[in-house]
Amino acid sequence: MPVIGYLHSGSPAPFAGFLAAFKAGLKGGGYVEGENVAIEYRWAEGQLDRLPALAGDLARRGVAVIATGGAEHPALAAKAATTSIPVVFVLGLDPVKLGIVPSLARPAGNVTGITMFTSLLEGKRFGLLREMIPRAQTIAAMVDPSRTVTQTQIEEVRVAAAQVGVKLMIVQASKESDFEPAFAEMAAQGAGALQVCASPFFLSRRQQLVTLAAHLRLPAMYEGRVYAEAGGLMSYGTDLADAYRQSGVYVARILKGTTPSDLPVMQSTRFEFVINLVTAKALGLEIAPMLLARADAVIE
Repeated sequence: MPVIGYLHSGSPAPFAGFLAAFKAGLKGGGYVEGENVAIEYRWAEGQLDRLPALAGDLARRGVAVIATGGAEHPALAAKAATTSIPVVFVLGLDPVKLGIVPSLARPAGNVTGITMFTSLLEGKRFGLLREMIPRAQTIAAMVDPSRTVTQTQIEEVRVAAAQVGVKLMIVQASKESDFEPAFAEMAAQGAGALQVCASPFFLSRRQQLVTLAAHLRLPAMYEGRVYAEAGGLMSYGTDLADAYRQSGVYVARILKGTTPSDLPVMQSTRFEFVINLVTAKALGLEIAPMLLARADAVIE
């Protein structure tokens, strides 16, 4: 029975839905955990410095393939741990710029995967948030300083804020204890809206972030549908679950003999704008009909 190594930067519970999607992709390719394939799980529990050791452990065990999730850090750790075991990643960044693959069309080597560019949509998200809250004079952007893309995210929202003449405040959080001081700072500076920038850490703490925003009655924009389903006002991004499903499909193909270099890095092209009308009503917001009409999904 082949063994898959599953390496993730987060914890099992917050990412259970994405793991289920990964397994659905495997099943579509003919593999079911416990029947004809085994999975060795390695969760970093948010401690990114553990990833190299976890990846090295999977490599030493000689798994058939390593699947990574939770942004760029697990993919980089897996790539550094082995040049022979196939690696399939799920990323929100450009893997070419990260040095993970030399080309999307021809990844070469032992690494390929799915890229969603979720972390490069902050300007678009900011524009939608501004349309939702046109009277906001100050908009806060929360970033995770542990990410390699943080400065790019900050630059994107700065440009977007300057274009519409809005004051921008940047708050940083890389651990749970940072949240309450960050929200207190937003309240003190009179932020009228919040953009939570893409981060696996924020994703794993989505319920806490949504609850804190609701407590301050702060309209907020997030990176994916799961935030809106948790009670967040709105989200814009790619279908994260579908990306994990596609990674499962790729892993199944590799188990059947396809080499990673023959599997082009897949770019997720399904973007969705989701509005939670229940949250909008609780915040006393009136949504412009044209903005509502552009939503791909509405939660009522």
